[in-house]
Order: sequence, then C-alpha cells, then structure tokens
Amino acid sequence: MAARASRLTRFNIAALALGFAFLYLPIVILVIYSFNASKLVTVWGGWSLRWYGDFFNDQAMLAAAWMSLRVALVSATAATLLGTLAAVALSRGGHFRGRTLFSGMLYAPLVMPEVITGLSLLLLFVALDAERGFWTVTIAHTTLTMCFVAVVVQSRLGSLDRSLEEAAMDLGCDPVRAFFAATVPLIWPAVAAGWMLACALSLDDLVIASFTTGPGSATLPIRIYSEVRLGVKPEINAICTLIIGVVTLVIVAASLASKLSSARGESAAPL
Repeated sequence: MAARASRLTRFNIAALALGFAFLYLPIVILVIYSFNASKLVTVWGGWSLRWYGDFFNDQAMLAAAWMSLRVALVSATAATLLGTLAAVALSRGGHFRGRTLFSGMLYAPLVMPEVITGLSLLLLFVALDAERGFWTVTIAHTTLTMCFVAVVVQSRLGSLDRSLEEAAMDLGCDPVRAFFAATVPLIWPAVAAGWMLACALSLDDLVIASFTTGPGSATLPIRIYSEVRLGVKPEINAICTLIIGVVTLVIVAASLASKLSSARGESAAPL
C-alpha cells in the first residue's frame, strides 16, 4: 500500500508541472527576452547581448548597483555578528530574565510587514534628525536580516553537544576560548549560510530601502522600480537576469553551507 501511495500519478505530475510553470515560467521568459535584439519587449528580434552592454554603460544603474552591493555586504556582516551573538544568548543563556521579550523582539521582523518596519525606521531616523542615505539603509537592512541569521545559527547550536566545550575547559581553556575552539568551527557553515542569506535579502529589498534611502543613494531595486513605472525597457530584463543569477548563486551556496553544518551538527550531537 505504501508503494502504491508513493507512485507518481498523471494527476500528480500535471499538478507539479503546473506549479513549477506558475512559479518559474515568468522568470524563464524574462531571462530569454533579456537577449532580445528588439527594442520592443513583446516582439522577438533575434539573439543579442546589446542590452547587457547598455546596462554596463548606464552610469546611474551602475551607481545604484554599487550602492546595493555595499549595503548588502556591510549589513550582512553586521547582521551575522549580531544574529550569531543573539543565537548564542538564546541557546546558551538559559532562562534569563527577559528572555521571552528578547526573543520576541528579535524575531518580530520575520512576521512584521515590511511596510510597518520601513515606516517605523523612517520615523526613528526623522526623530534623530539623521541624514538618510547609505548608513540608514544599512541599519534598516541589518534590522531586517539579523533575525534570519539568528534562526539559522540557533538551530545549529541546539543540535551540538555542550560536552565538547566542557572537554575543552577541562583541558585548560576558559569559557570564551573553549567556545571559539570547539563550537565556532562546528557552527561556521551555519554562520556563513546566514551571512549569504542576509546578503541575498538585502539585495532583493525594495520596500524598506524606499523608506530609509535619501536623494542620490537609491539602491538597484529602487532604480529598477522607478524605470519600470515609465515602461519596461529591454535593459531592465538584462538587469533582472543578472540579479537572478547573483541571488541564485548566493542561495545555492547558503543551502550547501547549511547542509554541511547540519551534517557536522548531527555528527557532534550526543548519542
């Protein structure tokens, strides 16, 4: 009975194919039309790399792409550091006073609508009379992505055996040195996966960045959105294809690192 239930029927195959088509067919069409030689996005004019060349000659787009890259790298690094520390506090801190409030505030961005988060940060920056630009967007993205890093790292810490640290301390290490010598090498793939996930989320963000950015510091998603409002240009297809490629590579690398961390965590878990 179990073997029959696990067989793929025609209905299951058709449902799976329709699901994948609904999710990925628009992306495939966008990628194909990024190589279209015609100026009209709906008319095929042959294969060409013309629009990729136009993108690399567009100084405004390149400036926005550089802005997004800098924000992603800095915010992902800060989010990884803070998220890892928060995960350690929740996993190794026991039931300290305020733990529930701390964890609730840490994971709030996971369920909070981005519009609410962006508006709240905008009001904060206005109240502080902070000039909106690179650093305000970086702080906003750090706030958004830190919780994702904490989730990934905490799940790995929960599967490790603390006796490894105790053994290191028995050999003469202090608690901090024992943590860095015994635990950090085991959770390092999870930390790397969290960093790459934070970087991908920062590159893709539009809503929060639109609230916290200022004149002359638009990110690439904001620039693309402003261009699309006036009509879709073939150059936009090329830009989006490059973004899809970069984000795909980051997510695949994060997935591989997470699997490696899980395998190491299982090998280090108590029997």
